[in-house]
Amino acid sequence: MISDSKNGLTFLKFEVLAQFTEVRHAVFSRLGGASREPFDSLNTSLGVGDNPDHVICNRNAIMDCFDKPEMMFARQVHGTDVLAFTTGNQPAQQDGFYTGDALITDMKHRFLTVQTADCQAVLLFDPVHQAVANIHAGWRGSIRNVIGHTISAMHKRFGTLPVDLVAAIGPSLGPCCAEFVNYKKEIPDRFWAHRNDSDHFDFWAISQDQLGAAGVAHRNIQTSGICTRCRTDLFYSYRGEGTTGRFASVIGLV
Repeated sequence: MISDSKNGLTFLKFEVLAQFTEVRHAVFSRLGGASREPFDSLNTSLGVGDNPDHVICNRNAIMDCFDKPEMMFARQVHGTDVLAFTTGNQPAQQDGFYTGDALITDMKHRFLTVQTADCQAVLLFDPVHQAVANIHAGWRGSIRNVIGHTISAMHKRFGTLPVDLVAAIGPSLGPCCAEFVNYKKEIPDRFWAHRNDSDHFDFWAISQDQLGAAGVAHRNIQTSGICTRCRTDLFYSYRGEGTTGRFASVIGLV
């Protein structure tokens, strides 16, 4: 991955996406924001107990890194609902929030944002039909195949062919730390092949398999390989810290 910074914020970019000039993206670290402990410091979530003024300040700082596009956030609920932002179409809001776990768009300057602290953000780009997606994939979303649901929605909305997609799996809970002691109750047995002898699961590999099963070419998939619980110096980790913030992964067309 490529490390970069702007306006005092640090972020990572994927080589597989950075090769395209018509799309911009970044995975922001937790550093450089206004939030105080235990949310220090670039927390982007309004739902974890942080001071809302600090969160808005942090979101504005991220917007400044992209020359102030419209940034789309959603209330993430570990489901499979896909929010489509297209010309003339906006998803319905509930209590002033969009609710869903995947966002897709073919509109320029409409940047899609996912907030995580161990869950995966999976970024997709269709260079043929000029469309992007950002997926919140926690373990609950993964076993429901939110990735497959999102790719199907892109095909229906934009004509996306999976073979054309470029995919990036962001920093998240790695197989080193993804322990599920109650996996027999929580995780269907079709995923047990990704479990080791100490009840740890490789959800990076699960996402790679789901992308491949949907038709995404292996050469077009890049995984960060960064475990958030191991790197709380750079990213938030719910498993590692409990009460904490959420870091932002962002993608949009320019």
